[in-house]
Amino acid sequence: MPKFTTVAQYVAAQPEALREVYAALLPALDHAMPAPAALYHGAPTWKAGKNPVCLAKAYSSYVTLAFWRGQLLDGDLEPSAREMAHVKLRSAEDVDAKQITAWVRQALALETESAA
Repeated sequence: MPKFTTVAQYVAAQPEALREVYAALLPALDHAMPAPAALYHGAPTWKAGKNPVCLAKAYSSYVTLAFWRGQLLDGDLEPSAREMAHVKLRSAEDVDAKQITAWVRQALALETESAA
């Protein structure tokens, strides 16, 4: 897999269907998060300070939106490793900006609580 230096390069290298998912997803995340995405371990990742909050990683037929502490969030997220949980976005229609904003707010609140 090629190494990318920017989120834009990463997204541009994806198949058209996944670029459409990112076109719907990235504005929602960028609007809700305090800082823009950067590549972290090869995938677009949003952080609160130094702590990663969520990532949007491309696979062959979907984009996984995963939250580091996702198992503590309300909503339909599938549990994964440790406290992480995710949702698979197969088309732009799967991107629910309102739900994503709610998850981000919850995730940021968790980061604020743990920093206190």
